[in-house]
Amino acid sequence: MKRIIVAITGASGAIYGIRALELLRAAGAETHLVVSPSGVRTIAEETDRDLDSVKSLATVVHGFKDIGASIASGSFLVDGMLVAPCSVKTLSAIAHCGTDELVARAADVQLKERRRVVLLFRETPLHAGHIAIMERATLNGAIVMPPVPAFYHRPATIDDIVTQTVGRALDLFGIDAKSVHRWNGGGTDAPG
Repeated sequence: MKRIIVAITGASGAIYGIRALELLRAAGAETHLVVSPSGVRTIAEETDRDLDSVKSLATVVHGFKDIGASIASGSFLVDGMLVAPCSVKTLSAIAHCGTDELVARAADVQLKERRRVVLLFRETPLHAGHIAIMERATLNGAIVMPPVPAFYHRPATIDDIVTQTVGRALDLFGIDAKSVHRWNGGGTDAPG
């Protein structure tokens, strides 16, 4: 069974983290959730979900400031970490090895253990500082994956776009969420 850390931070796009939890649950993965205080607000502003319903999607929920949590140690085995969405503040903390809160600490631990960290960085347009911290995070071993939609599968709804993007992010952990429309060279295949 896969064990994945999911962090929801304060950038627009809380639905990406929520959908990741839903798809990981359906795939039988164990999930460890951390939500930043700004992520809590974004969930409330952008979705019809309350925080408790989001937390109920996770196997384990950790406090944002709990740097003594299991996921703050490299000896706690996980398959990696998805930050969805990833704010500029969180990207900067990960790029510069910040460890004063659990999202950045857990990401730093995953990187030092050479485990996969995928950052759905949600900012546009970009200035040179954003590009520099994306480079720094990449040099540290993270994968910066802005949630740029694909259209070859002809999405009809925002949900179609979100699900395709999250499914592709989960591909990076070796998890086939059976939700990705895969390119077949001239059209689309069914999900999976």
